Amino acid sequence: MQYRTKGTCSSAIELEIENGVITHCKFIGGCRGNTQGLAKMVIGQNAEEVMQRLRGIECRGATSCPDQLSHAIEEYLAK
Repeated sequence: MQYRTKGTCSSAIELEIENGVITHCKFIGGCRGNTQGLAKMVIGQNAEEVMQRLRGIECRGATSCPDQLSHAIEEYLAK
C-alpha cells in the first residue's frame, strides 16, 4: 500500500505487513538518510509495537516521518 503523508518533507510511504510484521517500508522524499535508516530499522518488527513507539514524535509542527509511519501502519491494519 502507499500512504500519502501529511505535514512532512516525505510525500508518501510504501508499506507492506504480513502476519503482523513489517516486511517492506520505503519513504518517498524526505531526509534521505533518516528515512532510509528508519525504514530499515522497522522491517522485521511487530507492526503494532512500531506504531505505538513512533506515534506522537514531532519534527515540524505536530508530526514527523516516524509519526506518519505510525498512521500508515494504523491505516494498513484497519483494512
